[in-house]
Formats: sequence, structure tokens, C-alpha cells
Amino acid sequence: MTDFVTIAADDPQAQDYSDQLKRQIAARIEQQGGWLSFADYMHDCLYTPGLGYYSAGSHKLGAGGDFTTAPEISPLFGRALAVHIADIGRQLAQFDMLEFGAGSGKLAVDILQQLKQLDALPDHYLILETSADLQQKQRELIEKHLPTLAERVVWLTNMPSDFKGIMLANEVCDAMPVHLLEFSEEGVTEQGVSITSDGFGWQNKAIEDPRLLNRAADIRKQIGAQRYQTEVNLFATDWLQSVADSLSQGAIFIIDYGYPFAEYYRPERTQGTLRCYYRQQAHDNPLVLQGLQDITAHIDFTALAEQALANGLDVTGFHEQSDFLLAGDITLLATELEQESDPVDWLKHSSALKQLLMPGAMGHQFKVLSLCRDLDLLPRLQMQDRRYQL
Repeated sequence: MTDFVTIAADDPQAQDYSDQLKRQIAARIEQQGGWLSFADYMHDCLYTPGLGYYSAGSHKLGAGGDFTTAPEISPLFGRALAVHIADIGRQLAQFDMLEFGAGSGKLAVDILQQLKQLDALPDHYLILETSADLQQKQRELIEKHLPTLAERVVWLTNMPSDFKGIMLANEVCDAMPVHLLEFSEEGVTEQGVSITSDGFGWQNKAIEDPRLLNRAADIRKQIGAQRYQTEVNLFATDWLQSVADSLSQGAIFIIDYGYPFAEYYRPERTQGTLRCYYRQQAHDNPLVLQGLQDITAHIDFTALAEQALANGLDVTGFHEQSDFLLAGDITLLATELEQESDPVDWLKHSSALKQLLMPGAMGHQFKVLSLCRDLDLLPRLQMQDRRYQL
């Protein structure tokens, strides 16, 4: 945590909610003896009912929000993803779609529109969304743009059992709580949050969780004997285990920013990847703006791939986003969109396409991990496959 930033909430009501959340977190710290793991702190900041960042009604996505996702940038993202989905759907007599954390609902709209064109619609498009505010926004957008398909969209509160179809997690795992580890010449400790005279502060303690100890040992082999701060996401591997248990046949696409293990824990990445986002500003102080800012960390795709294999899934592809979208015919889809658009709109779409594909933008920063159960070979996933990096 190197940057010290002071950002004041410019909405008195939002500040009041943040203050309520801070009091709740402080009470929890006191109840637990003065120390709270960062994973628990991050969970409270993001998911406390009515007060957490993803549970309250603040404007998060798109222009004027805190961050912008690929579906908000261009419909071509969802359309190219739908091409991959259609390939899988053709292997299944009947299938459903399940999207985790559907944001504004824009991705669902784009996917369903393209699947309709491809004559590959799912029986149901299921959305597992924890935020009631986002559920309402999704419902309104889908009913506006897809009135004839809206009845296929169903919101869930729990993971379905014996699921057959395609699961999609776009920028979901990066918002799962992470544990923070600090390595030094003396050993490794877990960073947590305590209460100081100035508010919340950092405090380290010995690691107790056996899984964290094992991960710390693997990281130490990678980084050597040096001072080092980084994250471990146990929530993501636990989530993937439950997803694998749910999937009887079909595929899972996990799209997020992250790295394979060797790249994630490079010796020179001494400050980890934890970042916070508030009103399109990025910084690295998670101990401010509780409930008002997003807190994220990159994904260790190797850990997810290993968890998938342990749960009987096939790791069928690992791609940079640009390669995955190109395999999904995004350039052909862009040509079709150009023909539908006036020159001014096409300039916007063209610029968005570059952002999705260019190495310095989302094209290489985001990765796609493809996991399958009981499917035949999917030729598109063989193009520019990088599983060797895992």
C-alpha cells in the first residue's frame, strides 16, 4: 500500500451510509479481539446488506460510475461471446445460460440478441445477482430491449443443481474478498485491519489457515527471500468448487483481469495487485470510503484451473481476451455492425473495438479461462490457446 490518498465523499447521504458501515466494521473488529482479516473486511465493505458497495444503490458502471466493463464499452463483446456459447449449445439438446453478477444487464441483452440471430437461444437465461438494486436495473433494461425474450430471463438467489448449459462469470472473481500476506526475511504473516486513534489501520498476525500456509509456501518458492506483499483469493477457488458441483454438462467461461501463477507472483511485483476505484479514479488505499469504492485484485488463473481439474472439469482453453474475441468472429460482427451504423456511431464502435482488442488496453489485460464437462472438442478454443502458461 504505497499511495496515500484522501478522497471525500461528495454526497452527504452516501457519507452517512459509509459512516454506518464503518461503525459496524469497528464493532466487528472489537468483537473479534481487535483484529479482522482483510478478507472479512473487504467482504463487509462490498457486501454488507444495504450498506456494502455491491449491496447499495450507488452508480457504479459506465460513464459517471466507478469503473467501465467490456459490455458497457461495446455490444461486440457480448455478440462474440454468444458465438462461443452457440457452439456449446449445439452440442446440447436443451440448455440454459447462467450469468453470475450481471451488472447493468447489458451483457445479457447483447448475448440474447446474438443468440436469437444464430437460432441458438437457451431455454432460460438465469442471473445470479446479490444486489437488489442491480436486479431491478437488469430487469428494466431487458424488458426495454428484449420484450419478446424477457420471459426467458429468471433471477436466482442460489446456485442451481444439476445445471446443463453455459455458465458465465465476467469480472466476478476480481471482486471476491482476498487475504493479504506480507513476506519478510523473518517469515510470512497475514495482514488484517485493526482500530487506531486515526481510524482503521494495518496489523499483522501469524497465519492460522492451513490453506493460506500452503499457498504462502508456494509463493515463497517463487519470490525468494525478500520483502513482498500480495493477495490470495480462497473465495474464488471455493466458488469454483460449488460451480463445478452444480454443472452436470456444459461449460464455464471465466473472464477477468489476472495472470497465471508464475506471472502473478513475479519477484518484482512486490506490492501485489490490490486496487480501489472511486469515480473512475484508481488508488491503493482500501481503508477509506467504506461502501463507496470498489476493491479488487487480479485473479490467479492457475489456482482456478487446478481447482477445476480437482473437481473433474476439463480445462479446455486459456486465452487473452483479444484472441478469444477474434475466435468468436468479432471482426466479422464488427463489419456487420458498421453496415448498420451511421458514420458517427461507427467511429464510437471502432474506438471501442480497439479498446477490447489492443494489447495496451483490455485485449491482453483480460484473460478467459474455459472449463467444460462432458463436451466434444470445441475448435474455436484451440485458436491461440495458452494453457501451457498455466
